[in-house]
Amino acid sequence: MSAAGQTPAGVPEVLTVIDIGSNAIRMEIAQVLPSGTLEILERLSRAVRLGQDVFRTGRLRAETMRTALAILRDYRYVLNTYGPGRIRAVATTALREATNGDTFVDRILMATGLEVSVLSVAEEGRLIVSAVRHAAGDSLLKQGDALVVEVSGGGAIMNVLHDGRIAASQSLPIGSVRMQEVLSTGTMTGDRAVQMIRQQIAGAISTFKGVFPLRSVQAFIVVGGDARWAAAQFGKPLKEAGLRVVTKEALDEWLNARQSFTADKLARTYNIPFSDAETIVPALLVYQALLKTTGAKEMIVTGVSMRDGILQDLVAGVTGRQADSLYREVIQSAYAIGQKYRTDPAHAEHVRMLAVRLFDELANEHRLGARHRLLLEVAALLHDVGAFVSSRARHKHSCYLIMNSEILGLTQDELIMVANIARYHRRSCPEPSHAEYMSMSRERRMIVNKLAAILRVADALDVSRTQQIKGFTCKIRKNELTLSVEGNPDLIMERRSLAEKANMFADIYGLDVLVEAAG
Repeated sequence: MSAAGQTPAGVPEVLTVIDIGSNAIRMEIAQVLPSGTLEILERLSRAVRLGQDVFRTGRLRAETMRTALAILRDYRYVLNTYGPGRIRAVATTALREATNGDTFVDRILMATGLEVSVLSVAEEGRLIVSAVRHAAGDSLLKQGDALVVEVSGGGAIMNVLHDGRIAASQSLPIGSVRMQEVLSTGTMTGDRAVQMIRQQIAGAISTFKGVFPLRSVQAFIVVGGDARWAAAQFGKPLKEAGLRVVTKEALDEWLNARQSFTADKLARTYNIPFSDAETIVPALLVYQALLKTTGAKEMIVTGVSMRDGILQDLVAGVTGRQADSLYREVIQSAYAIGQKYRTDPAHAEHVRMLAVRLFDELANEHRLGARHRLLLEVAALLHDVGAFVSSRARHKHSCYLIMNSEILGLTQDELIMVANIARYHRRSCPEPSHAEYMSMSRERRMIVNKLAAILRVADALDVSRTQQIKGFTCKIRKNELTLSVEGNPDLIMERRSLAEKANMFADIYGLDVLVEAAG
């Protein structure tokens, strides 16, 4: 694959995102042009009420799963006409909450060959913010405190940003489909249904206000089809391409006049599909309540979706250019977790520096990429968080704490890899009896082995926790990796630690590690 994202035959690489939501399954197909820019080829959307099942009973009905599988098979057929390419299939709230969600994910893999990732709330929020940032630029998100919200069928994903960085992400159970199912509003009059929905919204928002003071928010930015429809009806365009603004007054006026309309009446009045009409009023009621809670005077509506954020990640993978904003978010999230569990920041940062230096020097040996380098950095920063629980078996505690944390920008599979890399920074090497390790695929276990071996050496080089090794050069001769350390430090402790910990490096890379003073 070339840097421009082309196949050897010179054909632009095809990228596909499949989004399994609470009330529809959507697919976007794009291609990366030689310039590295993205061109959308096709957008498809088919309604299927996964959320209707889950929010009523907690699980997916067999009939609903069959319908969803039929849609995904159709999408697979469409994809085959485009030839090979990169595909990312994700699921959000409905599958995140369904008790049989994992079973359905397995069925999708068997029936279509699509491997579906169920996104965490933090990752979903990060992708939404990434899409907004790419479309509108950083200036929109750096207006003091900003709130980026998407109201979907399953919930409202809330992202609070401070100076352009995500400070908090949370999902509130006030999705447009969820509220109607939970409250059974279909059996109520229009006014009574609106009253019940407003009460539900107020209760959910009050919990989030306890986490973050929304009154400080000056920029209220929204994502989602219902908001885009509203902005097209009664919003005004901004100078920035693709952005529209809806004032409090315009939103209040529209809702006051039409909030009691049935979905059927809205569909007939505006000539829109019934499936779209029944989510508009609940979603706009959420946006209205949030807007009144913040210090913003209007809501800025974007033309993007979470799928655009995924496409940008795929483009970065094709071009080999890792987005600086994504890198910063991942590292900042790791710092926050380290601070939460009171790690030694100087040691963690120094081990990170040493591990990255080793990774770069050994590029020809491990043949891993920039994304793997990032996983190593995160593992280095968090390898010692388990000491918060107990110094005894702290590597195992680190694995557990990382696996049960959320790191913005990492998928669940990547988080598991980071947890295992940290788990093997000391003591025993991976064994078949280690359940968390064996649950990964062979390919991921191999990556964990390569990175954990590097982390063990890096940690051994700062065993004194004094950061005395500032830099080194690497030289490989026959079966030895020699690290020539700058200056003339006393290396007795480091050599002793390497004698205990470098066994994994020797097993994986076939190299014994020696350390010497450069003099």
